[in-house]
Amino acid sequence: MAIKYEKNTARLTDFVTVEDAEGLLEWLQTQPRRKLDLSRCKHLHAANLQVLMALRPTISAWPEDAALAAWLRGALEIK
Repeated sequence: MAIKYEKNTARLTDFVTVEDAEGLLEWLQTQPRRKLDLSRCKHLHAANLQVLMALRPTISAWPEDAALAAWLRGALEIK
């Protein structure tokens, strides 16, 4: 499983696929103040990116991969 849901934080690891998008959407909708830890994320399917763009959750940790972090920050318009 690419997403581990905890009480207030979801940790996205390795390759987050299209199959993960619906669960992520539902989890974020139940409590908008929840945070995402992307530090171990290596790839994020576009469906999950759309969830992030729509709901704008707080990112507590960006991917360790600098290129992925920069791409996500640009897509989410965060500097």
